[in-house]
Amino acid sequence: MADTVSKTERSRIMAAVKGKDTAPEMVVRRMVHAMGYRYRLHVRGLPGTPDMVLVRHGKIIEVRGCFWHDHATGKCLGRGCRLPVANRAYWRGKIARNRRRDAATLVALRRLGWRVLIVWECQTSGAVPLAARLRGFLQRGVAVAKRN
Repeated sequence: MADTVSKTERSRIMAAVKGKDTAPEMVVRRMVHAMGYRYRLHVRGLPGTPDMVLVRHGKIIEVRGCFWHDHATGKCLGRGCRLPVANRAYWRGKIARNRRRDAATLVALRRLGWRVLIVWECQTSGAVPLAARLRGFLQRGVAVAKRN
């Protein structure tokens, strides 16, 4: 199936895709802040530039989009979890590279002593389960992160 828009229009659309301050990220940030925790955003000195870094607690919260990071579970059935019909080879490669990068970043962060929680975009729609998961992660034993 061919793309329904021109290359120029597709380029403009893709350039508008946000990497920071996304709606799912804002949901998580507001919840964590309401729980009384303070954090730093997008710390460039850490592998992968994590979304939320709770330095005092040695913890990191990553909010991932289901499509871009391949959240292929039975729970994630929305439109954003399916591979586009057009140019499937490109998308398979792109998403595979994202997954490899995510795995390498997770290993690097854990080696530095950080505890990491991954929150998927589809998990941000249920406020009560998300809040319980965040609270459980944040209240577990405090790790002391190694400093660069």
